[in-house]
Amino acid sequence: MFVTFVSVTSLAVLIRIIANPLSNVFQKQLTHRSADPLFIISATYGFLALACLTVWPQLQVEGLPKAFWLSMLVVGLFAMLGNVFLVKALHIGDLSVLGPINAYKSVVGLVVGIFLLNEIPGWWGLAGVVLIVVGSYVVLSNKQQRKGFSWRIFGRQEVKLRLAALVFSAIDGAFLKKAIVLSSPTIAFFYWCIFGFAFTLIWMLIVLKDRWQEQTSLLFSQKSTYLALFLTVGVTQVASNIALAGMQVGYALALFQTSALISVLFGHRFFNEQGILRKLIGAGIMVAGAILITVLG
Repeated sequence: MFVTFVSVTSLAVLIRIIANPLSNVFQKQLTHRSADPLFIISATYGFLALACLTVWPQLQVEGLPKAFWLSMLVVGLFAMLGNVFLVKALHIGDLSVLGPINAYKSVVGLVVGIFLLNEIPGWWGLAGVVLIVVGSYVVLSNKQQRKGFSWRIFGRQEVKLRLAALVFSAIDGAFLKKAIVLSSPTIAFFYWCIFGFAFTLIWMLIVLKDRWQEQTSLLFSQKSTYLALFLTVGVTQVASNIALAGMQVGYALALFQTSALISVLFGHRFFNEQGILRKLIGAGIMVAGAILITVLG
C-alpha cells in the first residue's frame, strides 16, 4: 500500500514537471497574439470550473470545516494574482530564464510551511533546496559579464513580475495543502477552479469592461491554443494537488522546479532563446537538488 502511494505521488510530480512548462508555452504564445493575461487566466479558470460542474454537478458543501473555506478563499485570491503576474512576465521575458527563477518558490514554500503546517525540513532536504537555488544562479548569470551573476537582473520588469508571482504561488501552495488535508485533492481542485474564476471574473469586468468582446473573439480564433492551455493547466493543478497531499509543501515546490530543464529546452525550441548550454547546466544542478530531496530529504 505504501509503495503504491509513493508511486502515485511520484507519478504526479513527474506529470506536473512536464505539463507546467507546456502550459507556459501556450500562455506565452497567446500573449504574443494580443491575448490579455487577465483574460487568459479567467478563461482558463472558467473552462475548468465548467468541466468540474459537468463531471460532478453536486459539489460537496456540507461537512467541510470553516478552515477549509478560509483556506480556499486565500488560495483563490493568491492563485489568481500569481497566475496573472506569471502570464504578464512570460509576455515580456524569456521562458528559459523565468522558468528557473521559479526555484525561489521552494524557499518561500519551506518558510510558509514551517509556520502554517508545522512542516520541518530535514538537512538533506535543505541541501537539495540550496542546490536548486544555486542552479537558478547559474541560469541567471550572463556570460557577457565577467563577474557572472548580477543583482541588477532583479530590477528587470519581467523578473519583478515573476518574483511576485512565485511569492503569491508559494503562499497559495501552503494554504492549498491545508485545504487538501481538510478535504481531498479532488475537492480542493474543484473549488480552486470555482474560486479562481469568481475572483478573476470580478477583476476582469472592472479592468476589461471595454475589451472583453475583443478578447472573446480572439479566444474563438485561437481556440486550439486555448484548449491546449486549459488541458495542460488542469493536468498541472490536479498533479500538484496529488503531490501536495503526499509530501511537504517546500519539498513538493522544490521538485516542481526541475521543470526548469524543460522550460529551457522549450524556450530555445519555440522562441529561439539563447544561452542554452549555460541554462542547461544550471537546470542540471537544480535537478541534482531535486534528486537529493527525493532520495534523502
